[in-house]
Amino acid sequence: MIEKHRILFLCTGNSCRSQMAEGWTRALKNDSIEVYSAGVETHGLNQTAVEVMAEAGVDISGHISKHLDNLRDITFDAVITVCDNARETCPFFPGAKKMLHVGFSDPPAIAKDLAARGASEEEQRNCYRRVRDEIRAFVETLPEALHLERHDCQKA
Repeated sequence: MIEKHRILFLCTGNSCRSQMAEGWTRALKNDSIEVYSAGVETHGLNQTAVEVMAEAGVDISGHISKHLDNLRDITFDAVITVCDNARETCPFFPGAKKMLHVGFSDPPAIAKDLAARGASEEEQRNCYRRVRDEIRAFVETLPEALHLERHDCQKA
C-alpha cells in the first residue's frame, strides 16, 4: 500500500485561499494526498469562496475555519503557505519535510477595493474566480512539484 502525502495549506484566517486549496486537493488529488488547511487566526469560512468553488463543482460548504494549533499533533510532509502574512508568521513544524510559499492574491481584499471604486458584484466575484483557478493550477502539480518521496508501507 502506498502512503498518502500529508500536506497543510496555511493562510492568515483559513477562510478563503487555504480552504480553496484544501477543496481542490480533495477533489483532484485525494488518491495521493491527505490534505489539511488552517490559519494563524480563524476568520470563518468566506461565503463567496464557497460559491465560486461550487461554480467549479467543488463543495467546500462543510469546511470550518481551523487554527493551526488544532493540527499540532500531525506530522506533515509539506506545509504550504498561501499568503505573505502566513509565511511571515509561520511557526516551526517538527517533522515537516518541506516548507513552501506559494502566494496567491487575497480575493476579499481585492473585492473590497473594487467595491470601493464602484465595481459591480460580478467584477468583485471575478477576482475570487481568478484566484480559484490559479490555486487549481497549482494543486494539479502536486505532489510531484514538492519532490517528496513516496513511502511503501505494509498493512498490519
